[in-house]
Amino acid sequence: MNGPVAGQPDNPPALPRRAWVEQVMGMPVSIHLRGAGVDTPAAARAVEQAFEIVRDMDSVFSTYRDDSDLVRLRRGQVQLEQCSPLVEESLRIGQQAEALTKGAFTTLLPTGEGDLAFDPTGLVKGWAVDRASTPLRQLRGVSFCINAGGDLLVGAHEDLPVSGPQAIQWRVGIEDPRDRQRIASTLTLARGAVATSGTAARGAHLYDPMRGEPVGRAGSVTVTGPTLLWADIWATALFVGSQATREAFATSATDYLSTAL
Repeated sequence: MNGPVAGQPDNPPALPRRAWVEQVMGMPVSIHLRGAGVDTPAAARAVEQAFEIVRDMDSVFSTYRDDSDLVRLRRGQVQLEQCSPLVEESLRIGQQAEALTKGAFTTLLPTGEGDLAFDPTGLVKGWAVDRASTPLRQLRGVSFCINAGGDLLVGAHEDLPVSGPQAIQWRVGIEDPRDRQRIASTLTLARGAVATSGTAARGAHLYDPMRGEPVGRAGSVTVTGPTLLWADIWATALFVGSQATREAFATSATDYLSTAL
């Protein structure tokens, strides 16, 4: 996915920093910690717990693993009630997203065999990152940035201010979808999510459920807001959707902002 590049700390270099990276969900996921206490055993445990949450989500929702709940459900090997409760919750989130976006977001996606099947891939990544942030938020004096394939969530322990000289800010670059070597704009934030949808990195991979076909036009949409789950959902919906979707975003997603490039 084209969009946010890795978050960079917008703070004096005296603040300690550590980073961890794992390949999971078919992409690099990195966790960056900034502030006092990043080298403690508590920080290492929190990071491992965060990665474990992402791994668990992958074991439930992967479309590439024969043993995932999603694949087994789609093959009829198990019933919904035999799957992780997260599967039923993803159905609910997908239905809510479809209604809010006026049909621009869907969890029924092409399988490559000429039909559609339940596939919540478009919401799982952001949701996994939001869930993985929970143990990191318990680290006193620490700010974190989780980067999952270019989409970001920045947060911190509640004892850290969101502004002023004691706030730990992160600078996020948004790449130009027509020239991926160029940063089109930057954001600075102490809390919040940044998600981008477009075609520059992966081509026409975003499905328009209203037209029943992939979207191949150039450009991107970046959405910022409190959660990566809904930032990612809205970024996808706004890229593929119509004026009705844009109007719905303006009225129902008031905590989120969008930028089209």
